[in-house]
Amino acid sequence: MQNEPIEVTLKVTAVFEKLGIPYLIGGSLASALYGMVRTTQDADIVAEMRQEHVRPFVAALQSEFYIDDEMIAESIQRNSSFNIIHRETFFKVDVFIPSPRPFLQSQLARAQRQTFTFETEASAKFASPEDTILSKLEWYRLGGELSDRQWRDILGVIKTRADELDLAYLRKWATEIRVSGLLERALQESS
Repeated sequence: MQNEPIEVTLKVTAVFEKLGIPYLIGGSLASALYGMVRTTQDADIVAEMRQEHVRPFVAALQSEFYIDDEMIAESIQRNSSFNIIHRETFFKVDVFIPSPRPFLQSQLARAQRQTFTFETEASAKFASPEDTILSKLEWYRLGGELSDRQWRDILGVIKTRADELDLAYLRKWATEIRVSGLLERALQESS
């Protein structure tokens, strides 16, 4: 994996950990970790931020990131997303404030800590391979099933992790989040 996206993302997740905010890294960074490596323009993090986290979060990151406390507060209120941009690299980190739902709790509970060594060792929680597939299937569906990049990411994780995937878990949640047809298609295409 490329160092810059991970290093910048770990600066943000370190603050989540310091503040006790449950989070996980998903999106293309997770799919690259478990599947096929590709370049990415941003990092996607799901975080259960609350209003009391805004001030300390901004204070911890404002020297290195373009960050807007009002946008963050509004995103928390609306269960939407905000982004922050690393000043030196212009790498963007998108933070999604999810609505509470059982799938989210399952994802957070199954998040897997991954460790990276740069000048020092650092670690962060990533969505599991199964949850990466399921989330990407959801995004693929929400995008009108048009994104070749999302579909390649899904197939890449399935092909790379085929022998390790918990198919019962995948099928259970695919049914719950209404992507079971897409999951079966992806499993068939990747075999």
